[in-house]
Amino acid sequence: MLLSAGTPASAMRLSVAGAVLLAAAAYYVYLPLPSGVSEPWKLMLLDALFRSFIQASDVVQKLGFCHSIHMLNRVVSWVEMIEARSCPAVHVTDSMLGGVPTRIFQPKAGRKLKRGVIYFHGGGWALASGKMRSYDLLCRKMAEDLDAVIMSVDYRLAPEAVFPSQYHDALAASRAFLSLEVLQRHSIDPERVCVSGDSAGGNLAAAVAQQLGSDDSTTVKFKAQALIYPVLQALDFYTPSYQQNQAMPFLYRPYMARFWLQYLGADSSLVPVLLANNHSSLDQPDISSATRSKLNWTALLPAERREHFRPVVKARGSPGTVRNVPGLMDVRAAPLLAEQEVLGKTPKAYVVTCEFDVLRDDGLMYARRLRDAGVDVTNDHHEDGFHGCMVFANLPMMSSVGQRSKDSYIRWLDQNL
Repeated sequence: MLLSAGTPASAMRLSVAGAVLLAAAAYYVYLPLPSGVSEPWKLMLLDALFRSFIQASDVVQKLGFCHSIHMLNRVVSWVEMIEARSCPAVHVTDSMLGGVPTRIFQPKAGRKLKRGVIYFHGGGWALASGKMRSYDLLCRKMAEDLDAVIMSVDYRLAPEAVFPSQYHDALAASRAFLSLEVLQRHSIDPERVCVSGDSAGGNLAAAVAQQLGSDDSTTVKFKAQALIYPVLQALDFYTPSYQQNQAMPFLYRPYMARFWLQYLGADSSLVPVLLANNHSSLDQPDISSATRSKLNWTALLPAERREHFRPVVKARGSPGTVRNVPGLMDVRAAPLLAEQEVLGKTPKAYVVTCEFDVLRDDGLMYARRLRDAGVDVTNDHHEDGFHGCMVFANLPMMSSVGQRSKDSYIRWLDQNL
């Protein structure tokens, strides 16, 4: 009698507890995303997972076990890292390129002379690897579809390595890639080589393209640069895309400020300074009007991208920030700040931008400045895209915009390389 009388009550308590847990999970997962973004529920689920990892990693760091970045990379390694495995169409090996670890994808058939692409992965200069499953699959498909040799570079990461270490790795690997020895060893046509990367990797690719484009001692030049939602400046955190997409997965506005400070070897306590644009206030003597003009989005962006937004330029800010963090003004870290003459010596460009991405306007402004310098530019803008979408071009979390962006990227390379 007692058991039978108690069973409904126990079931009720379990049902209520389950409902509460389900509601809590739904509350944590749900984000009020714009209606135009591709497959919002997939994005919410992935973002909830990503936020959970970041929050857990921050707790681990506060408890003194290890740096949060180390914890995140351990999770990434456990979930995503795969060995170099060849397949019937592509030979895959891990090697060194200019002293930098690199995964090489070499087609087994096709033309005798191949096209060549050197690729730099994203991850805020601190996370990820070219050996991740998503990048491995991308480079494998590029090698097969383009009949091209793809070299995916594992440059050093923060917090152990800070600027300019990542840049130096990217430059060293690129110089080696363009050397006659490497080109001949891998049967790469020196007239058909490209530098590419996404997000922080797009930043490195742009910086390398600028340096080698202006280097008269380099006999082999890149024919193309392909930049996928690149990060290109850290002086204005109030561009229209930063304002519009500040709470959009996967790159929230505070995350980007944090990545920048880690990359530049600066104290994370400066995050609020960057987010308020106090580091680029008018009383900063190290920022000239000429520098400000290079990221003046009121002049560089199309009218439809800026009509609902106003610039945030402080008259007074945090004195000495730029002087104490000189990387903020270094064109090797912020390629958008390059001189017009330097931009004009870079190769034809493909710039991917996504509507729902804080970095959208970095890419749009860079495309405009490249065009003004006489460079042939294709801006591939995805109206339903979000930051990092291309790495979600495969199962299990495949997105339609991820597939489209990947296919468009490979198609442009096929037609222009």
